Amino acid sequence: MKPILSILKIGGNVIENKAELSKFLTLFCRLEGFKILVHGGGKLATEIAKKMGIESKMVDGRRITDEQGLDVMTMVYAGLTNKNIVAELQAKGCNAIGMSGADGNAIQAHKRPVKNIDYGFAGDVDRVNEGLLSHLLTLGLTPVFCAMTHDGKGQLLNTNADTIASELAIGLGGLYETTLYYCFERNGVLKDVSDDSSVIEHIDTRTYKYLLEQGIIADGMLPKMTNCFHALQNGVAKVCIGNMSMLSQNEKRYTTITL
Repeated sequence: MKPILSILKIGGNVIENKAELSKFLTLFCRLEGFKILVHGGGKLATEIAKKMGIESKMVDGRRITDEQGLDVMTMVYAGLTNKNIVAELQAKGCNAIGMSGADGNAIQAHKRPVKNIDYGFAGDVDRVNEGLLSHLLTLGLTPVFCAMTHDGKGQLLNTNADTIASELAIGLGGLYETTLYYCFERNGVLKDVSDDSSVIEHIDTRTYKYLLEQGIIADGMLPKMTNCFHALQNGVAKVCIGNMSMLSQNEKRYTTITL
């Protein structure tokens, strides 16, 4: 029987609210088995860039990462945000270690090829160093990943945090019974985006096709769902989407996704 591993990705609305982040990290610490945390930090990076007189460029909700932007993201993601989270986890008794994809060659990626849009120093994941991560977990460490990878040639790359979480889950799926959690401000995948109580509690391949045809899953939820099914099709046991309360043993109102 494989050991249990939980991989959680948290969004900016949790990260940038100190009280909510503290609540989330308490629930995270209580999870049984091995665990890995993945975080972004785009809102704070945009705010700090603005203070520095650096314009943040977005196309269809995706960030264009030029050289100046990459410097800011490295400072905010791998520095300020990551180390604040690690410090608070240590205070709560969780022996966390802050990481980017470059640390220990944990996640290697390539610069996204230019097609219709040049995303600059954006990275698409090639491989996960599951041996290193398994060793860290066995040592009793909890990796906390920021949304940065590297290309193995000295270049850091900005990489979508949802994708990093999915690729980590896939990479470790052969060694662990892995559940991937996407934790954000909503209660789960909703039938009606204006009604937070309209949670779709279970989605499988057939249900997903129907929800797409009906236009119920659209816009920002589409790339998240793509990552979910990509993970499931590559050995991840289960994916859950909801707010932080889904980490509580008593909470049943969130979305579980399976094949």
